[in-house]
Amino acid sequence: QVHLVESGGGLVQAGGSARLSCAASGGTFSNYAMAWFRQAPGKEREFVAAIGRNSGSTSYADSVKGRFTISRDNAKNTVSLQLNSLTPEDTAVYYCARSGSLYYATRRAEEYAYWGQGTQVTVSS
Repeated sequence: QVHLVESGGGLVQAGGSARLSCAASGGTFSNYAMAWFRQAPGKEREFVAAIGRNSGSTSYADSVKGRFTISRDNAKNTVSLQLNSLTPEDTAVYYCARSGSLYYATRRAEEYAYWGQGTQVTVSS
């Protein structure tokens, strides 16, 4: 059974940085695409970034492109998200997700079968 656990959230000042990590267990991590989504209060969950199984493909939401960087370490079964130049609009619960079958990066939430419990990122102005 696949299990995803996020860490690294917290309170950050606007303009600051944070780094989120997601540790995966169960399944063959290196075979599948991974992604980060987020959900702000009162809003629907939205795509943030995705990465293919060998880091050969990445995809970013326009709102975070150039500020956030997704990476993975298949030897450690982890995926990370570096968040820079944070704004209050980035405040949300951030979720790690693993694709059910795809190996390439996709922003389609329905392609991700496994989800973590989320980690809160709060950006103060």
